[in-house]
Amino acid sequence: MSDFLSDDYAGAADAADPLQHFRAQFHMPRFGDVEQAYFVGNSLGLQPRGARAQVEDVLDKWAMEAVEGHFRGNSQWMTYHALVGAQLAEVVGAQPEEVVAMNSLTANLHFLMVGFYRPTPERPAILMEAGAFPSDRYALESQVRFHGFDPATDLIEVQPSSDGLFGMDAIAAAIEEHGHRLALVLWPGVQYRTGEAFDLAEIVRLGHAAGAVVGFDLAHAAGNLPLQLHDSDTDFAVWCHYKYLNSGPGAVAGAFVHARHAMTDRPRFAGWWGHDAATRFRMGPDFQPTPGADGWQLSNPPILGLAPLRASLDLFTDAGMPALRAKSEALTGYLETLIRSELDTVLDVVTPRDAGRRGAQLSLRVRGGREQGRSLFEYLSDNGVLGDWREPDVIRISPAPLYNTHADVLRFVRTVARWRDA
Repeated sequence: MSDFLSDDYAGAADAADPLQHFRAQFHMPRFGDVEQAYFVGNSLGLQPRGARAQVEDVLDKWAMEAVEGHFRGNSQWMTYHALVGAQLAEVVGAQPEEVVAMNSLTANLHFLMVGFYRPTPERPAILMEAGAFPSDRYALESQVRFHGFDPATDLIEVQPSSDGLFGMDAIAAAIEEHGHRLALVLWPGVQYRTGEAFDLAEIVRLGHAAGAVVGFDLAHAAGNLPLQLHDSDTDFAVWCHYKYLNSGPGAVAGAFVHARHAMTDRPRFAGWWGHDAATRFRMGPDFQPTPGADGWQLSNPPILGLAPLRASLDLFTDAGMPALRAKSEALTGYLETLIRSELDTVLDVVTPRDAGRRGAQLSLRVRGGREQGRSLFEYLSDNGVLGDWREPDVIRISPAPLYNTHADVLRFVRTVARWRDA
């Protein structure tokens, strides 16, 4: 095991990495005279070096062409959002017409639920995971109340097992028990606190068999795991682009609407930019939605907000999700191996051991409780190793395959060991 702890081992693994050159495509935060060991891509991805050029291109176009920038050139603003469609669809396993970049994640969740959460007295309920990210909990509770139902009975939260994880058995049992009352199953692609990943296709199968609509919050899954939203028959999904998709703080978010619903008569909150592009400028009074996900747009897209996403998606296209996933499994596997062999008296790994049930994240609890956990977290930060803290007692370490390395992982392990031995 000592070989794994050597600079030679980590260096050789990084030298053999076919994606090693992508690290140079990002601005790496500094810690004094060296680069920080940055493990927070699951919270805010690093800035691609190409992002500035994309933003400056928009600014130059605005300066030189003003309103005419809407209609001139390959990057004209009228169709700018479509420039990311095909690449974004590839990342999430969709058809181009099934995805759109718009709004923010929770706004997209609300807007899509207008059409996809249609409760009745017989089927008023939403199924979600207990301990969900608060924004999802707030959104779903408010939707239940908005429709005149009671969250105490109609927002059903599946409880995890004693290890904090769910597993398909618990999800299947909950759907079987409550299926006759379910209008919607809304589940994460990856549980944000534990890093547990889920079989989306199986959740869709179970939900549809029970007569429910199935949607996903992919905030921690998009750009992290290979997704097959179209083939899995997912009804709708939402995600953000500022985590693994490296598009900047508060970046414009994404949404998926399956092709089955391309011409849906489900209700929606309509806006001018969702109107059929062929007749939009006739300014007619009757809303005629664009087929597909574009028809769920409200307003013209934020061009400056979309520009960094273009730079990031170019990197994902070049790397490919299969290669990114393979490296992600290698990095988290290396991290877990070192923790279990060298730090087993310090850290407990909360995230599932099975690589198929996790993404680019290990959630860790420090033995000794919250006070010890905060002590280690602050020590790591003070020594140039940045993870993030999630209450009440979890440190999340997320090696992003586009820019993290085996050497970064080794640095984390050595820093924890110094804290232990101090």
